[in-house]
Amino acid sequence: MAGYHFSREPVDVPIVKTKNRLIQTQIPAPGSVEILEKLDQFESRSMHGQLPLVWDRAIGHSIYDHAGNKWIDFTSMIFVANVGHANEHVITKVEKAMRKPILGCYAYPNAIRAEYLEKLVKFAGPNFEKAFLLSAGTEATEAAFKLMKMHGQKIGKSKNVVLAVSGNWHGRTLAAQMLSDNKSQKAWVGHNQSDILHLEFPYPWSLGDTDPVQFLTNSFAKLEEAGISLRNDVAGVMLETFQGWGAIFYPKDYVQELRRLCDENGILLCFDEMQSGFGRTGKNFGYEHYEVSADLICCGKGMGDGFPISGVIGKSAVMDLPEIGNMSSTHSGNPIMCAAGLAVLEEIEEKNLIHESERKGFLLHRYLQELMRDYPQLISGVYGIGMIASIIFLDTPTGKPISGFVSNVAEKCMQKGLLVVHTGRESIKIGPPLTISDEALLEGISVVREAIQECLK
Repeated sequence: MAGYHFSREPVDVPIVKTKNRLIQTQIPAPGSVEILEKLDQFESRSMHGQLPLVWDRAIGHSIYDHAGNKWIDFTSMIFVANVGHANEHVITKVEKAMRKPILGCYAYPNAIRAEYLEKLVKFAGPNFEKAFLLSAGTEATEAAFKLMKMHGQKIGKSKNVVLAVSGNWHGRTLAAQMLSDNKSQKAWVGHNQSDILHLEFPYPWSLGDTDPVQFLTNSFAKLEEAGISLRNDVAGVMLETFQGWGAIFYPKDYVQELRRLCDENGILLCFDEMQSGFGRTGKNFGYEHYEVSADLICCGKGMGDGFPISGVIGKSAVMDLPEIGNMSSTHSGNPIMCAAGLAVLEEIEEKNLIHESERKGFLLHRYLQELMRDYPQLISGVYGIGMIASIIFLDTPTGKPISGFVSNVAEKCMQKGLLVVHTGRESIKIGPPLTISDEALLEGISVVREAIQECLK
């Protein structure tokens, strides 16, 4: 998104009318510019830069504007609406909670919080025992960072370093930005934290012929050369379950070796599951694809289907490191948010969405692979698992990213009734609600193909 500004000028586009799409006006629809200009006037510009589609309502896998135009949603509100927009069960559960009436209770106990936490911890799996609830994903990252540091300090005074991976993204608050290692995004911090260090991400093109385990060994050797001891200095490792901008997973043996080294050296392994959690990848949580255990997982986004709830889940020995009152938040365990979270878990279970995500993911990736084979000069890779995917566009002869072309494709998709995730770089990301119909999923992929063809012309 950064560095690219979509035109807001309404343009004439072909009329589209299918079961899943309806484009019947200029795009953006007349009246959109006035809303966008009001936001320009009264809202921080940091919120701006998305495709100029002014949402009026969203239901299931569909987004509507005020003019009645209808889009297939391949963004899930950026991987939030896993159980579908305006999910009826979520709305019913929240409405019931709001009629109680109790809109909040700080850290004082409430029954629905107890019910939700029990179900959440069970959903996370047998390795987990307790959770800590918050409002936003970046807060969960901060809490996990604190827990990892406290774990290290309990073992030894110098065991204070947290390792992260270059290119991963963990949020916009202080520790989250430092962990993310995006130099332009964290320039405001003004200094580098000596206790946050970064490993190189094992991209397929970075690995070359290097074995992934050897790649990791080489990364740790560089740390040791810099005087960092895994046993004595490192408290925890934070991994985004996949590299966010490209939905690129780590090699399985890389993560398995990392897990072994963490066990060997008393290091906590934490997965940032914001984008990959709650069925998105065809598993309860994305890290399960690596066939390892996690000490901590950070959750958000799909956890609440649009309601602001996040959390950290782990073993009691780690989750109880802070003393009573040492880690709390005004809206932790808010009963309305807990009702939404509980409804999400019930919907995942009732509609068998873990299986559906896996099944639809095979469809999605099969047709995206066909797309890549048809455009070898443009598409260098399709990545992801389950209902998360990316298309990486490169100019094959030069190997250079073609982010301008990608922005044009995203805009063309919008004009045709499909909303994709515009990353602002050489990738388009795709992550529909897990409840999307097969028909709408395949129709959306066909729109991506049409958009590429038209942009090439």
